[in-house]
Amino acid sequence: MNLHDWIDELSDVLDVETEVDEGLVLDLARTAAQNVQKTAAPITAYLLGVAAGAYDANPEQVEKFAARAQQLAESWDRPADAPDPDDVDDEVPDDSSVDHSSDAYED
Repeated sequence: MNLHDWIDELSDVLDVETEVDEGLVLDLARTAAQNVQKTAAPITAYLLGVAAGAYDANPEQVEKFAARAQQLAESWDRPADAPDPDDVDDEVPDDSSVDHSSDAYED
């Protein structure tokens, strides 16, 4: 069984009638995996499908959606191993010389 057969069988099982440009989807998934992180590949392909379905997109519109996603993935400047900027701890000032014994703390 090749990929095209798989797509036909899966479409039958999912009860969808659509043409899939597997090259377009695979290229997009590869770019997302390489530029964002590996797990971005299936999520990107899924969201492309959601967008296509939500907008009753014809093949030309799907290509436009894919081009936008491809551009985003290609310009992604946060490698997978980079810390999330929101999770980075800011430098804590040294206040060891300050007496905190009378400070009130909330539980």
